[in-house]
Amino acid sequence: MTFVVAAAGALLALADADSPLRGPFTLFFLLAAPGAAIGAALRGLDPFGRAVASIAGAVALNLLVAQGMLATHSWSVRGGIAAVAAISSLVLLLVPVRRLRGRAERRRRTS
Repeated sequence: MTFVVAAAGALLALADADSPLRGPFTLFFLLAAPGAAIGAALRGLDPFGRAVASIAGAVALNLLVAQGMLATHSWSVRGGIAAVAAISSLVLLLVPVRRLRGRAERRRRTS
């Protein structure tokens, strides 16, 4: 259900739809997408610590994207949504790669 709300927020912002749900759903996307990616990367922490770190990381990522876009004079809502989605996807896709690499190193050590 949360994925649907986050995806709807991104789509409403990218389509520039005139809906009263655009703001809250987009804000949810901007917090949930990087938060979920960072939370998946921090598998070893306890649940409360992971939640706090992922929310703080999501806010920091959004601030860094906004600051970078403002510094380069390329601010746009669509660009910000796309940048946050791209960075979150990259972090989320690197999690299984890191886990596979860790398994391969453990196999080499035991051999």
